[in-house]
Amino acid sequence: QVQLVESGGGLVQPGGSLRLSCAASASIFNIDTMGWYRRAPGKERELVAVISGGIRVDYADSVKGRFTISRDNAKNTVYLQMSSLKPEDTAVYYCRFRSYGVNYWGQGTQVTVSS
Repeated sequence: QVQLVESGGGLVQPGGSLRLSCAASASIFNIDTMGWYRRAPGKERELVAVISGGIRVDYADSVKGRFTISRDNAKNTVYLQMSSLKPEDTAVYYCRFRSYGVNYWGQGTQVTVSS
């Protein structure tokens, strides 16, 4: 069974940076979409950033210019580089892969931005 394993979350001060990683525990072929989502306390889950078709990249307006998504196809890994973090970025971050129409989700990693 394929699992997505996230890492890189933690506590950071406002203005700081973190890099999240998400890797598949086994080979997944033909991944057409890799993305990051987040759920803040009391809010719905929202899209943060996504790479579709290996080419198109989309970001939530709230993170444009601060976050960068990238992928390593050879490692079946997606990254989220987060800079200039704000307290409102505090949330549980989840990764998602899609392959042959099947979605795979990570277990989530907590990011807390606080002084």
